Amino acid sequence: MGKNIVQKIFEEHKVSGDITEGSLIGLKVDQVYTQDATGTMAWLEFEAIGIGRVKVPLAVSYVDHNMLQSNFMNADDHLFLQTAAAKFGAYFSKPGNGICHQVHLERFAAPGRIALGTDSHTPTGGGMGMIAVGVGGLEAATVMAGAAFEINMQKVVKINLTGRLQRPWVTAMDVILTLLKKLTVKGGVGKILEYGGEGIKGLDVTERATITNMGAELGATTSVFPSDEKTLSFLKAEGREKDWVELKADNDAEYSEIIALDLSGIEPMIAQPHSPDNVVPIREIAGKKVNQVCIGSCTNSSYQAMKTVASILKGHTVPEWLNLLINAGSKQVYEMLSREGVTADMISAGARILESSCGPCIGMGGAPGSGHISIRSYNRNFQGRSGTKDASVYLTNPIACAVMAVKGEIIDPRDAGLRVDEVKEPEKFIINDNLIIPPKPDAKDVKIIKGPNIKEVPVKEPLKKDIEAEVLLKLGANITTDDIMPAGSQVLPFRSNIPAISEFVFRNIDDTFSKRAMEAKANGGGIIIGGENYGQGSSREHAAIAPMYLGLQAVIAKSFARIHRANLINFGVLPLLFKSEGDYERIGQGDRLLIENINAAIKGDQNFEVENLTKGYSFEAASNLNDREKELILKGGLLAYARG
Repeated sequence: MGKNIVQKIFEEHKVSGDITEGSLIGLKVDQVYTQDATGTMAWLEFEAIGIGRVKVPLAVSYVDHNMLQSNFMNADDHLFLQTAAAKFGAYFSKPGNGICHQVHLERFAAPGRIALGTDSHTPTGGGMGMIAVGVGGLEAATVMAGAAFEINMQKVVKINLTGRLQRPWVTAMDVILTLLKKLTVKGGVGKILEYGGEGIKGLDVTERATITNMGAELGATTSVFPSDEKTLSFLKAEGREKDWVELKADNDAEYSEIIALDLSGIEPMIAQPHSPDNVVPIREIAGKKVNQVCIGSCTNSSYQAMKTVASILKGHTVPEWLNLLINAGSKQVYEMLSREGVTADMISAGARILESSCGPCIGMGGAPGSGHISIRSYNRNFQGRSGTKDASVYLTNPIACAVMAVKGEIIDPRDAGLRVDEVKEPEKFIINDNLIIPPKPDAKDVKIIKGPNIKEVPVKEPLKKDIEAEVLLKLGANITTDDIMPAGSQVLPFRSNIPAISEFVFRNIDDTFSKRAMEAKANGGGIIIGGENYGQGSSREHAAIAPMYLGLQAVIAKSFARIHRANLINFGVLPLLFKSEGDYERIGQGDRLLIENINAAIKGDQNFEVENLTKGYSFEAASNLNDREKELILKGGLLAYARG
């Protein structure tokens, strides 16, 4: 029997287990990278483990999130990251060099490799033909310390692409939006998506990366394309031809499912508020006035995308009521555009040129006005993520964004009567790595510098035999990590200070939560009740650390998003599943629950009897921990486990 791409890469990297669906496997990792919003905690965790140098072949610390530097905290974090990278043997990408996923694609990603990143959009690297997986910071830290990456083997689903996109108005963004409409934000949970078929031949590496980037919004563990002539062409242009290997599935490879998608039938699409899967054709909602347009982010900020956008803007001026913000993905992109005079066309049209950073995508500047409509080429439009809770954020392709910026309204770009250039991938990119600092060969005299906002990592005590705790919140389906631990300019600077950031937990849902949780902590702690897909979205482990710090003992939900479930386990919080969904309906916020003989249940059949002391009844919950996760949860989390 032939092998698919995922099986081939996993076989090359396997250190334990069998590569059969559902089995726990251990994998050797080639690359680990962090960004500053999650990286500060990841490197503090690595330091706490007590290993002197990273054990993976390549580690990179990026700065791309906390860039406003409105006070000392962001700058202090950056200095900590730079000195930690120097001490522990990692590359350091300075502020201004670009968004981690775009820069990593340009300078480090390579086909056939396995990479972990402390950001949920790490699967961007799958466009290069690599397995790139988003994880929590503590998972990344332990792998950098020499541990294998352990994961249950996922289902491998083939997305079979046929036909060709109706260029220039239909782009790779429309491909992934079409899949989101078809599969929803839960459609990829427990799966790796492998793209194939004749249709891939018409997609460049950066376009493939757009698709794999937003595979995170499907809930997929990762997504991957073959490595072919397109991959070789991109690596040649980046001066990294030596990193190329051909990688494709065998003709008789098997998959758990095959999904067919005809690219020629796709039209310009748009995701409406407040979910990336609330997708319709643009033509169905045309005519709405637009207040803001944001183009870029890690999803659509390549050289080709930016130059195409500039060709639309050239000779036009945005309407007086509209703000246009552009954040290209890397210094490389900006340098090429500026040397070609293309940036001038954007500026002349009225665009505000932002840093090569995440920026408005995470609510770090660029927030829309009250009740405004913002059109973005970004990957998420959760309510409040933009920094403005009552704004309506839409997601669409960068060409459509540029057209709407010129016209001032939502419009199918095919109907706008505007000219657009079809931009090809260049034969050679400008290579200027002067903002990437390589590892120090001798770090014995390097001192790690920590500012006053950087606090040590909190560690949970071992799991209690019994939990008796109050239901602090009862929540519905698709609760995001943005809901649990908000982003934005007010909160992000505290990512290295857990006591301080804990004050913001669930702030946008219930601003009394942190106070109530601290009060409950002295009386057994708290429990959260969740619906389906609890914890979708970002990989930010702070959505687990901060609630743990506030005394959270368990989350009982209908289902969990993969990364957040892993983060809960890594910090000793017990994730339980309702055995009967009817029991979810019976529980109320404020109820007091008792779970007894937890250790025995974890070591046994993983069935738990939960007694509702307030209402006088019992119900059943279950865990689905693998053998490693059982050890982690009993120890109180991964850090306690790694320390031995």
